[in-house]
Amino acid sequence: MIEYALNFAFVCAGLALLINLWRLSFGPTIADRVLAVDTMAINGIALLVLYGIGRATAMYFEAALLFAMVGFVSTVAYCKFVLRGDIIE
Repeated sequence: MIEYALNFAFVCAGLALLINLWRLSFGPTIADRVLAVDTMAINGIALLVLYGIGRATAMYFEAALLFAMVGFVSTVAYCKFVLRGDIIE
């Protein structure tokens, strides 16, 4: 039963990534593109966690935590660049 749930979750996360890629490509404003990149990072984290559950190992959970930290910092830096035009003050 867990295999069916994992497969369904992989399909849903994959569709979400495709929708975010479309929003990243055709977003009317820069804010839409920033949100698409942030949401893609979150979906990547979900895929890492799902793969960790499927493989029954904790290594992918640690990778998901690292990816979450890098995704947060990159989103904040990109937003700061969009708002101010410079990252380092």
